[in-house]
Amino acid sequence: MYIYNITTNITEEVHDKWLTWMRKTQIPAMFATGKFTKAKLVKVLVKEEMGGVTYSTQYTCESAEKLKDFYRNHAAQLNRKMQELFNDQIVIFGTELKIIEEFTTK
Repeated sequence: MYIYNITTNITEEVHDKWLTWMRKTQIPAMFATGKFTKAKLVKVLVKEEMGGVTYSTQYTCESAEKLKDFYRNHAAQLNRKMQELFNDQIVIFGTELKIIEEFTTK
């Protein structure tokens, strides 16, 4: 399993608009690609020197091939939409993570 993690810092001015857009538009659009099985929207609690509010959006993907296909066919368009809507009000970067092992308590 893989996680496609997008870290986003949003200015206070567009925070609420961005959060609504993520919930109603962006996350459903990511699921619509057929590449992801789960998403988590996580608020980062560390205060950034640059200000704003930071989130990590984590999309779970079953295989490296599905993730590669997402990059080839969907990533540019979806990232472009976010940049067009929020322009200089956000800073974003992506990270790929591979789940090695999961642990839970019973």
